[in-house]
Amino acid sequence: MTYLELVNKVLVRLRESTVTTVNENAYSSLVGEFVNDAKDFVESAWDWSALRSTTIVTTSSFDLGNYTLSNVNQASEIKSVLNDTSNAFMKQQSKDWFDKQTYFNDPVVYGSPAYYQFNGVLANGSAILEVYPRPDGVYNLVVNSVSRTDDLESDNSSVILPTKPIIHLATAFAARERGETGGTSAQELFAIADKSLSDAIAIDANRHPEELIYVAV
Repeated sequence: MTYLELVNKVLVRLRESTVTTVNENAYSSLVGEFVNDAKDFVESAWDWSALRSTTIVTTSSFDLGNYTLSNVNQASEIKSVLNDTSNAFMKQQSKDWFDKQTYFNDPVVYGSPAYYQFNGVLANGSAILEVYPRPDGVYNLVVNSVSRTDDLESDNSSVILPTKPIIHLATAFAARERGETGGTSAQELFAIADKSLSDAIAIDANRHPEELIYVAV
């Protein structure tokens, strides 16, 4: 569903006229902001299947071990990293652990990457992946991540998440802002939005049942 379609779905629920562009008037622009707020809320509520992606990082011999992940930003999370060349999952370590290996070890250790960490972000928001040991050859590293999206801006921007929770939540935001919706209180609308979101999460969670099982380590 597009940004414009989402805005019009909310406007209809508010008994307002639909628009041909999101910024057609002051109120439709405000509803557009509520739609983006609702989208961000829904995106952050669960690691949606639609937001998951896999990136292949190819190392070089004796480089610094830092790699830019263009599809991973500050609102993203890494689910797992594996060294496909060595057929092994990599383990995440802290910044202090990496500093200890980098600055206390002399000479620097090279080998098959077995550990990783986030090492900041670039000006454009892309995350930097650092690995250790520093690669002594060419390795294919597989990065599985969940990446949240930027705000919707153009009318034709598409949403790949379940749209019902976004529509219901944006409607609740708008109803709370103006104080009435013609019979349904803002509290009731938020309750409807919560139920819609929990149902959508339950459906998507069935695709990843292993993530809902607690395993003691």
